[in-house]
Parts: sequence; structure tokens; C-alpha cells
Amino acid sequence: MIGNKFNLVDAVKLRGQAEQQLQNQATPADPVTARTMETRQLVHELQIYQVELELQNQTLLETSVELEQSLERYADLYDFAPTGYFLLTANGTIREVNLAGADLLGKERSCLMDRQFSLFISTETRSVFNAFLDTVLAGASKIRCEVTLTLGAAPPLHLYLEGVGKDTAAGRQCRLAATNVTERKRAEDRIQHLAYYDALTQLPNRVLLTDRLQQAIAQTGRDQKRLAVCYLDLDGFKAINDTWGHAYGDRVLVEVGHRLKSCVRTNDTVARLGGDEFVLLLGNLAGIEECEQAMDRVISALHLPFTVFDQPIRLSSSLGVTLYPDDDSDPDTLLRHTDQAMYTAKQAGGNRYCWFDADYDRRARHHRETLQRIQTGLTAGELRLYYQPKVDMRHGTIIGVEALIRWQHPSEGLLLPAQFMPAVETSNLAIVVGRWVMKEALRQMSVWIALGLHLPVSINISSRHLQQPDFVAQLRTALAVYPDAPPDGLELEILETVALDELAAISTLIEDCRQLGVRFALDDFGTGYSSLTYLKNLAVQVLKIDQSFVRDMLVDIEARAIVEGVIGLSVAFHRQVIAEGVETDADGSLLIQLGCDHAQGYGIAHPMPPAQIPAWIAGWTAPQVWTDQ
Repeated sequence: MIGNKFNLVDAVKLRGQAEQQLQNQATPADPVTARTMETRQLVHELQIYQVELELQNQTLLETSVELEQSLERYADLYDFAPTGYFLLTANGTIREVNLAGADLLGKERSCLMDRQFSLFISTETRSVFNAFLDTVLAGASKIRCEVTLTLGAAPPLHLYLEGVGKDTAAGRQCRLAATNVTERKRAEDRIQHLAYYDALTQLPNRVLLTDRLQQAIAQTGRDQKRLAVCYLDLDGFKAINDTWGHAYGDRVLVEVGHRLKSCVRTNDTVARLGGDEFVLLLGNLAGIEECEQAMDRVISALHLPFTVFDQPIRLSSSLGVTLYPDDDSDPDTLLRHTDQAMYTAKQAGGNRYCWFDADYDRRARHHRETLQRIQTGLTAGELRLYYQPKVDMRHGTIIGVEALIRWQHPSEGLLLPAQFMPAVETSNLAIVVGRWVMKEALRQMSVWIALGLHLPVSINISSRHLQQPDFVAQLRTALAVYPDAPPDGLELEILETVALDELAAISTLIEDCRQLGVRFALDDFGTGYSSLTYLKNLAVQVLKIDQSFVRDMLVDIEARAIVEGVIGLSVAFHRQVIAEGVETDADGSLLIQLGCDHAQGYGIAHPMPPAQIPAWIAGWTAPQVWTDQ
């Protein structure tokens, strides 16, 4: 049976057959025969046990072969895996490594045994690796880190390491898995470069510029030096794109970037914001002179000819400059300040630099804040119209009132127009305020009419409001909202200088408004050019003599001559005339003698709230010196 191949099933069958034969034989009475049968039984059992033993040996042999084959497969998988596997001792010595690991370190496997793994780590990341190894050996669960390999002159490889500790008879060891992530790191670097650098010029973009500006501000505070922030725009660059195309324009921009970098120091920053706009950060400056020298270098470098289609093209540049901490602003505000200064340089003709004017900016900021506060006041109902009576001095009658704006400021009290209207008139808020004045005056007229008081009201119209394309339509709408207020009871006062600037357009507009029944007056007449052609072409009904002449006419011959001249023009051109600024009875008497019966001023009445007008009218009487003339 030895040498034959049996399986366990055959052995079991053989044993069963032998046992059955023994049972089938009758037990003899003869002792010899009985002993013979017992011997046979023992022989059979021995044969069965021998078969079982051979089968067991055969099974062990087959298991050993399978185990050996499995180990060979696992060894192949271990060696040819794309991941590098290492077994490190407690002091970081390599005890085992697969082929992938050897390839990562650039050595034969036999040359790596008993060498320190840290010797292959770059000095920049060696401390990271040592800390990682200490943590693994201290018994921490699987942890990770990234390190850089330095392999001669070749580009460094980036490894992603995973390690886990293991207790062995030889002591604590580290199992290490290493993956090459160099391509991933390169991709990340490319993505980061695209995020922080301009794709055309490879200069820092706005994102990186903001970060560097914040760092430069912090460094300036530590060094007690100055930081120059310079905003640059090329003069006439658009013509290059329009004439030769964007491809050649891009070449010029790249060359501009090179020239700018050559003008500054290594630690300074040249960034491109987009288009032909660049920003320079010049740190560690001792004073203004050093910055001015750098600006001169930049302007000179960019003024040298550029070559496009073998033709020399000259460009110039406009720069705006501010110094930190003299201009102690945040990064966004510093850039805005230099942008403003750059436009100042450009408006001055370009090819120059201009310093940011901090005083001007403070005034501009205050102006914006004032406008915002006035807008808030208008919305909150804080604006008021006060009314100053206009009278016929000779006959002692009331001929109307002029609406004058006031601001009932919640903390500063009642503010006169001179305290806030100059800011309004330089902005589009003048249109909003003007529309409010128009509607409020018509509303008040309707209230007085309901009380039986018919008072014409004159209002001042700003140049910005008057020149709106929809001015006539807005006036028509306002009149429709208050139908009880007669259109001829509304008088629009415009400045002489405003009308003269846009004579043809204003003349047409006046005619359109007169078609609605509204009257016009020329305010402050005599302070402008007072051209006869001007009077001839403007269909205004009233000329208002400026108060500066009225107040001085008693002591100033020239002022009196102007008053007489305006009165004479009003007669010649069939216009009504009214004098402003009557302060005394003598002022009124002289005006009446010169032919001007209508007047207003503090000598007659101060502007007052509308509720006081009826009582004032009921109690006012003209001085006898006026009515006796």
C-alpha cells in the first residue's frame, strides 16, 4: 500500500470491509483457533492504521506544497506592488523593502538594508519624517505624512507615507507604505500657480497682490519704514490692440512686466491686475526721495520703444502713488487711493506720476457721508420748506412767497441751505431734492388755497435738475397731483449763469414749461454776463436783482449803477423786476425811486414755516415812507 495513492474515503471503506469479515466468522471454541483469529484481526487493524498514516502524510505534503505556492504568490504581489513597502527598526533602519520601495529610493534592494531611511529624506522635510516615525513607534494607530526625497540632481520626489507600529521579538518596528505623489503635487502646484499668478505675464495677480500687500503692511510696522503702493496704467495701449491685434498687444504686456521687474528690487512686488494695469509694492523705503527715484526709473523704462512688426512703438505710463503709513489705510483703500491718483496723472497728460492727496480724499469722504446723511434725512422727513414773503412796497401788498429749503437736523438743529445744499447740488441727489421741493411747494399752495389764501410760490431749480430729459414730464405729473394749485402760481427760479451755459436747450425747456402755465424768473441777475441776446432769447417773466448789489447801492456808486441798469433792462425787455436783500426802509425807498416796486429781504420778513404765513400777512403793513412815494 505504501507508494500507492489513497484518499481518506478508500481507507474508511477498506477498514469497514475488514471489520465485516471478522464479524462474519463464528468465534471457534478451540483456543488456538481463537488466538489465530485475534492475530488476523490485529493484522487487519494494523493495515488500516498504516493506510491512514500514509494518507495523513500525503495530506501534509500537499498542504505544504500549496502553502509554498501561496507564499510565492504573496512574494510576487509584495515585490511587484506599485506601493513601496518598508520594515523599519526602532532607530529608522531599513530591514525589509520591496522592489517598488527600492525603485522609489533609487537603489538596489541589497544596498538599502541596514541604512537609515531618513538619509533619503530632504532636509526641508526630515524633521517632519522624524516626528512621524517617533509617533508610530510610540504606539499610535496608523498615521500619515508627506515628505520630499532628494535624489542627486533629479527633480525631488514627493512621497505620501502611511505607518503603523508592530511589536516583534526584536522590539518595536514600523511598517511603512510609501506612494509617489509627485504628479499630484505638480498638479496642485500648477493649480496654485493659476490661482495666484497672471496667466499671460506670470506676475502675481490681484489675489496674491492682496496677500503680499497685507504682509508688506505688517513688515513696515515692524521695520518702522515706508511702503510705496503704485498703480500704473499704460497711456494709449488700446491703439496697439486695435491696430495690430491682441496677440501683439499681449507681447507688449509681457515685455512691460519684464521691464517693471528690472526696475525694482528682489523683495518688491510687481503684479498685474488685468488689461494694461499693474501695481508695484516698494517696501523698506527710507523716505519719499527713494520712492520718487523708483518712479522715475519706471517711467523711463516704459518710455523706451517697443518693437511691433519690426516697428518701434513708444508708450508712456501714468502712475498713482501713496505711502504707508502716511496714508494709514487698509489694503483695498490703498489700492483705491492709488487708482484715484493714477487718473489724476492721466488727466494731466500722462507720462508722469501723481501722489495721492489725503486731504482731498478726506474732503471727498466727508462729502459722500454728508450726501448719505441728507438722503436719510429726506427719507425720514427732516427737510422743510420755509417761505419768505415778496411784497409790492409802493402799494403795501403781498405778491407771493419764495420757498427756501431748511434741514431740521435731529442733533444740530435747523440748518440753512448754505450748510448742506452745496454738497447736494454737485450730485444726483439734487434731482431727488428738487422733485421733493416742487411737490411740497404745490402741496402747500393747495393747503393755503383751501384756507382762502392765494399765494404764488417761487422755487429754486438747480442746473442738474433742470437739465434732466424728463423735467417737463415730471413737472406735468406734479401739477396733475395737485390740481387745486394753479400752474401760473408756480414760478421756477433759475440762475443766470445756468441758463447761459445751455442757452438753446434752456430756452426750449422754458417754452415747454410755459405751455403748462408755469412762470420763470432769472435769479441773481447781474452776477453773470447779462447779455442782451441772452435776455432776448429767454422767455422769462421776472428778473431778480442780486442782494449783493441791493445791500451796497446806498454806499457804492457802481452797485447802484448795476441796480439801475437791471431795472432799465427789465423795462426795455418788458420784464418784471424784483430786488432781493432789502434790509432797511432806505433800501426800499431807493428801489422805489429807481423804478423797482417789488422786493423781499430781512427788512420785510425772515423766511418762516408755512403755518406762520397767514398770521404774518394779516399783521404786516408797509412802512409809510414806501407807500407815500
